[in-house]
Amino acid sequence: ALKLRAGDKHCLVARSKCYLKLGDTENSLKDAEASLQNDKTFAKGLYQKAETLYTMGDFEFALVFYHRGYRLRPELQKFRLGIEKSQEAIVNCIGSPSSVKLENKEDLCFISRQAESKTANQKLQIKLTKDQKWTRKQERVRNPKTERQLLGELYADKAYLEKLLQDEDLMESTMKQGIKVVDLVLSGISYLDTRSEFWQQQKPIYARVRERKLRQQRWIRDKKRKPAEVGRYIVKSMEDIDMLLTGDSPEESCKKAERVLKTIQGWSDDEVPNKNELIGNLHSCIGNAQLEMGQMEAALQSHKMDLEFARQNNLPDAVSRALDNIGRVYARIGKFQQAIDTWEEKIPMAKSSLEKTWLFHEIGRCYLELNKAEAAQNYGEKSLQSADEEGDVEWQLHAIVLVAQAQVKLKGYQSAIMNFEKALEKAKLIHNEAAQKAIIIALDDVSKSIIEELNERREE
Repeated sequence: ALKLRAGDKHCLVARSKCYLKLGDTENSLKDAEASLQNDKTFAKGLYQKAETLYTMGDFEFALVFYHRGYRLRPELQKFRLGIEKSQEAIVNCIGSPSSVKLENKEDLCFISRQAESKTANQKLQIKLTKDQKWTRKQERVRNPKTERQLLGELYADKAYLEKLLQDEDLMESTMKQGIKVVDLVLSGISYLDTRSEFWQQQKPIYARVRERKLRQQRWIRDKKRKPAEVGRYIVKSMEDIDMLLTGDSPEESCKKAERVLKTIQGWSDDEVPNKNELIGNLHSCIGNAQLEMGQMEAALQSHKMDLEFARQNNLPDAVSRALDNIGRVYARIGKFQQAIDTWEEKIPMAKSSLEKTWLFHEIGRCYLELNKAEAAQNYGEKSLQSADEEGDVEWQLHAIVLVAQAQVKLKGYQSAIMNFEKALEKAKLIHNEAAQKAIIIALDDVSKSIIEELNERREE
């Protein structure tokens, strides 16, 4: 599950997507609506609500929210596509305008939009009355081939349930909870019929067959993808990979990245002009997911592949990214000198003060782990200088603590106390209670070390 920050509308949309993939439309709709609570013009929230309503079969209301999003962000193609598919679904459900005949009657009164919607939805439902327990209306019976196409893998379940209906003894029996088996079986068939109705309304069979033929012509016979299609596939795939990783699903993120990598490797350089750059990026994504799963050696190899592609194709930003990640893996497995060597190679490539702050701090901490306190202090001071340039209080705190810890190792206790006190002020400023407690304990330890040193001098 995704951990939500209070009021974070982006996280709410991400969780809504997860619920929708799991088939939990109720919770998906709740999160989509929550993301719009404080910002009615939030495009991602509007789109997610529209998608959820569409999946639920509320095509009219989905159309409303697709239109709202399109008015706000007309440049986003997904809203236009949403409008088109909703309109098609509504027409498939109730027929085209030309097929509807209106009669002018004196007692014709105003019918609310909600009532119209309810009437349309009733057409989708199968009412199982007492007289219909053993046989369903004949007009519901479809060609088995059509139903198989509509239901896919669920068709076998429907056939099994219908076969059970023929066992009269079983249908007369009752379960422990008091539910009759016949009611349970019929409710299952009813659900599957509703699903087939939904898919029939959403996309009729003739359209599905035609689309499949077109898709085969485009992707198999022609083997030439349009740049727009390729671009949409790549952007959507990379978004999914990133969302899965940030949503605590590294294994799914890794599998998705591996599938996309295999797909892109099969395409030509003409179809994907930046193919090598993209392949390196996917190796990086796979490496990050493997790191989160604890597969250190595999992660190291993936990031080295990223580095190799970056150097072969002269991509400085990708080289910097790969060195960054390789250093992280080395540090995680305790190979601190290799981490230092890797990160020191990256230093000239760092573009911002904040990037330098993190880089200097991590190198300094590796030196501290190797008991090279003087080098650790030096890099801690560099990190602090970059943090001051950036004005980032949190990184100032980390850098000062590193300097103080190095000074303790060098037995510069007075300087260490001064820096720990500075760090304590920074921790209070950003309300970091855990850091405050740790610094107070460190100050106490330094005080004890000073007393021990004075006692040793007296004895001498």
